[in-house]
This record gives sequence, structure tokens and C-alpha cells, in this order.
Amino acid sequence: MLVNHGMNQLTSLSIARSYSFAPSTAAVLRRQSFLIRALGGGSHSKFHSTAGSTMQETEADAVSILRGITPTLDPNRHKGQAGKIAVIGGCREYTGAPYFAAISALKIGADLSHVFCTKDAAPVIKSYSPELIVHPVLEESYSVREEERKQVSAKVVAEVDKWMERFDCLVVGPGLGRDPFLLDCVSEIMKQARHSNVPIVVDGDGLFLVTNSLDLVHGYPLAVLTPNVNEYKRLVQKVLKCEVDDADAPGQLASLAKQIGGVTILRKGRSDLISDGDIVNSVSIYGSPRRCGGQGDILSGSVAVFLSWARQPLVAADRNPTVLGCIAGSALLRKAASLAFETRKRSTLTTDIIDCLGISLEDICPTY
Repeated sequence: MLVNHGMNQLTSLSIARSYSFAPSTAAVLRRQSFLIRALGGGSHSKFHSTAGSTMQETEADAVSILRGITPTLDPNRHKGQAGKIAVIGGCREYTGAPYFAAISALKIGADLSHVFCTKDAAPVIKSYSPELIVHPVLEESYSVREEERKQVSAKVVAEVDKWMERFDCLVVGPGLGRDPFLLDCVSEIMKQARHSNVPIVVDGDGLFLVTNSLDLVHGYPLAVLTPNVNEYKRLVQKVLKCEVDDADAPGQLASLAKQIGGVTILRKGRSDLISDGDIVNSVSIYGSPRRCGGQGDILSGSVAVFLSWARQPLVAADRNPTVLGCIAGSALLRKAASLAFETRKRSTLTTDIIDCLGISLEDICPTY
């Protein structure tokens, strides 16, 4: 299959919402130009053959996509219009991961960031930052008697569901752990999110859950999976019944995304590969040799914000918003990691990268 990334992919760019303080015509034209360039792909392509077919991998024009989907700051907009993100994760053992994802969303420009975690994790996560809205509603097996599980599960799901319509994107998995009862509750939460048409970014232990219960995301076009090397290997073995084929990485990734019903997969690596089953984009700009833990959590929070921005009518185009969100999130994380490494070198930590998110986005998309 040969995928054409030419300019004819951009068939429309409509502004479906009027604002009392709308961007200038020149600003809108610039955003159109950025998206047209971005959707046309980068300067080089690679062709790979698999089972007699050909799949094209195109380096995304990530900078143009970032500029095209990042909204202008408007003094007439109110709190929440720039994005409301929720992270489902955080248990006794893991409190840093949900914090990294949630605070990254705020640092990039989301207005509100929620964390739904276990009761043990909540005080710890609250202590990290007063900016986060923390809900201590999740339960683990050790705290629930067998005869109470059905009732408790319904209560947990209902507590999250009453907030669901307020969210622009859900991030499932950072610091979630693998407690069976907790995973059962999260499965029901994901079903509710899907029923409400809320985008879902799945990372970390959320990928463990999804790999064992593919029906949670199968056929849902607003689902994004962000596997690392080992998580991707498990997905390939489960879905394609084979081993990872790096010689045909784009073709295999596209096949995997298609087999899961057209979800978008961001395969993390030296170059990030992104596919929704129809196209394959790569993001290889920027980057850092330092691989401290927690960068995947930054990525999941970043993708959630950019995905929600890419769904806005102002940037509506003939392109999957989940793909645009993945490209933008990947590029910004890589730039922030590169900037942090310039000064911190081997001592670079996840918090250093988070501190560089804002300046990295400002460098690409100046406020004024």
C-alpha cells in the first residue's frame, strides 16, 4: 500500500466556532499554511515492503504541526477552554508517574489537570503540587472485602463518570499498578469514556490492561497507545502472533494499528513512529541520550493536551487529530529533553525536562 502524503490530504480547514476575540485573518492564514506544510510531510520518505505491499514512512513536519494546533492566547476565553485533562493512575507504589503526566499537561498549557488515584497515593500526589485536582477514589484488592467488590466497583466508576463530560482527554495508566480489582475498575472507566466519546491515551500499566483486554480500545478511533520497547513487543505478540520486525517497522506498526481497529499507536524509540493503520509518520528531531524514567509519563500528558487542541474546530483538517497530537507531543518532549540535557547532562531528571516544556513550546510557538 502506497500512502500519499501530498497537499491534497488537506481538503478543508474550517472555522466552525466564532469567538468574540477571534484571531486575525493573517494568524488564521499562517495556521493554514503550517498545517498544509505539515500534512505534506517532511523532506524524506522511506519505503518498506512487507508481504508484497509497500508502506511509506514520512518524517513529520512536527514544528509546523505544533504551530498549527497550539491555540493563540485569548483574553476573552474562560478557564477550561484550553483543555481539561484527567489522569487515571497512582497507587501505593507509584505516585510520581501520574504527577509527571498531569503536571506536564499544565506546563504545556492545559487549564485544569485531574488525577484519579488510590486513597494511599492521594496525599503524596497532593504534596507534589497544589496545581493538581486529586481525587482519592480508586481502590485496591487489599482494602476491599470479596463480598463488597461489586458495590465498591460501581461506586468508583460512578465517581469518575460524574466528571467524565468535563474532560477533553483521559490518560490511563501512569503509576496504575497491576492490582486485579483496580484494573477491573479502570476497565469500566475506559468503557464509560468511550461511551462519552472522550479520547483516551493509554500508557504504562494501562497498556498491560489493554494488551490483555483489547476490546477496551478495539475500533475506537480516539484511542492512543504509547508503548515502549517491551510493551510494543507484547502487543505485537498478542495481536499479530509474531515477533517484532525492525526491518519492516513501519509496515508492522501500520498492520498492528489496523488490526486493533484503527487506533493510533506511538511506538517510542530513537525515532518515534506513529500510525493509525493508514499512514506512518516518524519524529526524529531533537532528542537526548539520557533515558531517565518518567519521560513516557511526560509524553502521555503532552499527547493528551495536543490531541484535545487538534480536535478544536479552528484547526479541523482532513487528518486524524490523534496522529497530530502524537506528533506534537513527541516533538515537544524531545525538544525539552534536549534542552534539559544541554545543562544537566548525565544528571538530567524528569523534573528537569518538565521545567523545559514551557520554554520549548514558546521557542516554537511564541506567545506574541
